Amino acid sequence: MSKRSFDPITLEILWRRLVSIVDEADASVARTAFSSLLRDAHDYTCMFTDSRGQELVQGTFCTPGQAGAMALGVKKVVGSMPISDYRPGDVFIVNDPWLLAGHLNDVCVLSPIFFKDRLVAFTACVFHHADIGGRVASDNREVHEEGLFIPLTRLYRAGQLNEDLLRMIRWNVRTPEEVTGDIRSQVAANHVCAQKIVEMMRDEGLDTLDDLADEIITRTERSMRAAIARIPDGVYPYEGVIEGAGKRRDVAIRLTVTVKGSDLNVDFSGTSPQVDWGGNVVYNFTYAYVFMAVKSAFDPDVPINEGAIRPVKMTAPEGCVVNCRFPAAVAARMQIGHFMTEMVFKALAEAAPHHIIAGSGGTPAQTNIFYGRRHNSKPFHTMIIRGGGLGASSRLDGHHCAIFPANGANTPVEILESDTPLIVTERGLVADSGGPGRMRGGLGRKMTIEIPDGEFGPQPPVTVAVQAGRFRYPPEGLFGGRAGSRAKFERNGQPADPSGLTYCQCGDVIEFHSAGGGGYGEPFERDPEAVESDAANGYVSIEDYGVVINGGTLKVDIDATDVLREEFGRRNSEGGKRN
Repeated sequence: MSKRSFDPITLEILWRRLVSIVDEADASVARTAFSSLLRDAHDYTCMFTDSRGQELVQGTFCTPGQAGAMALGVKKVVGSMPISDYRPGDVFIVNDPWLLAGHLNDVCVLSPIFFKDRLVAFTACVFHHADIGGRVASDNREVHEEGLFIPLTRLYRAGQLNEDLLRMIRWNVRTPEEVTGDIRSQVAANHVCAQKIVEMMRDEGLDTLDDLADEIITRTERSMRAAIARIPDGVYPYEGVIEGAGKRRDVAIRLTVTVKGSDLNVDFSGTSPQVDWGGNVVYNFTYAYVFMAVKSAFDPDVPINEGAIRPVKMTAPEGCVVNCRFPAAVAARMQIGHFMTEMVFKALAEAAPHHIIAGSGGTPAQTNIFYGRRHNSKPFHTMIIRGGGLGASSRLDGHHCAIFPANGANTPVEILESDTPLIVTERGLVADSGGPGRMRGGLGRKMTIEIPDGEFGPQPPVTVAVQAGRFRYPPEGLFGGRAGSRAKFERNGQPADPSGLTYCQCGDVIEFHSAGGGGYGEPFERDPEAVESDAANGYVSIEDYGVVINGGTLKVDIDATDVLREEFGRRNSEGGKRN
């Protein structure tokens, strides 16, 4: 059969239709999912591949940790069985962290797509299930403590539901109705995607998607390579540390970014070995956030598919913390994995200063899990994801309360209070939490939650698990910018251990502070009128910026500001000479 070619106009029309198909599957999730982590925070990814398992399209709202990991993982899943073993109506389920996206909560549902009795594609979606059973804390020592492990298994065989499998899942989670409802939402999303792909192939007279996939993947790879080629060739090392959970020792990360022409490789040789808590990262998840750094900085508009990942290579010694061995604990893998994007940025800072941002308070994302039973014995289990201040760039201030490099959305207070008996008594920005700089880091956020009386069953009424970071080391600034604030977790006004489970009683008050973003550039170079605006909004104190504001008009006194900044510069210059 001869290979079909596509003119640019037809290709663009077909590409837009493919994106709309997977986005329609995305929309079905928002309409049918049970968990607020999916409906509101959008912590899921829909995608489909060609018949060879090569990723073709992902949804517009895909999450980076699943995006890059799925591009690698789904191809392995598809290739793990002979094509002849797939049947129309089959649906597979798997949450193997080493095969896919790095922890048990990310459950993948995959379906083959047939057209004219021929397998033409696969569609898959990964949901971050809030509840997968197990002990949800960061201080677990192996994956067996962390919940239900589902190997690649048929959920449906030729259209017939595997009731035994569904029953096993129900008995291993705290909220079975919600979990099985979310799994059915995944099946529905795959059905929507498959149905629309078949319609498109029929409308366009296509017998296969592979020719179209080859064209799209080739063009994507060409775009990505052109972006990488604009980075000066060189070897760019970086060494950093990430705080261990609770009082555990720091984790050393060593990486070397090598750019040669249109190829980029990141090598993690010398990185710490895997740890005895849940921060271990599997290869796919580490790769996802390395890829995120390169893609977001140098070719943000390129679609995520097989072609985008081809120029970006990664090596990491097996058994190190960013390529851990089974059965390492991995539930809190974002506490280390999310930092990979920032560390690649730091390695490339001098080579590409205008393409990167300073450290972010939403790195890692703060995950808060609450579970217990209401007074009528009905269980509840919910998870929210919170961001911090985004790091500033050379051109822009950091956004407040951003989740970066992940891109989950906010869960409204009304939804949290509907899903649980908890009461949110305060939520707002933390003044002076953004790192000062020519461009200011985004502000972190405070959230206070009360455990009310009369709403709960047996004691303790609420268990809280925290997966987060930045408690010891704040997000750093770049090129003279200052660090943002640190994160904080308190119970009844006293510091609490974020690495274990916190058992709360009625009347307890839990307070979370997310970190602020790092600044970019010298603070005294900031536009005085920007400082005036920030001060008026309660974001900053003027002392960090050497700005004088007239007490009567509350406007910047430009002349006095110039004098103050000149005096500060003179003192610094004299101090440097004496030293």
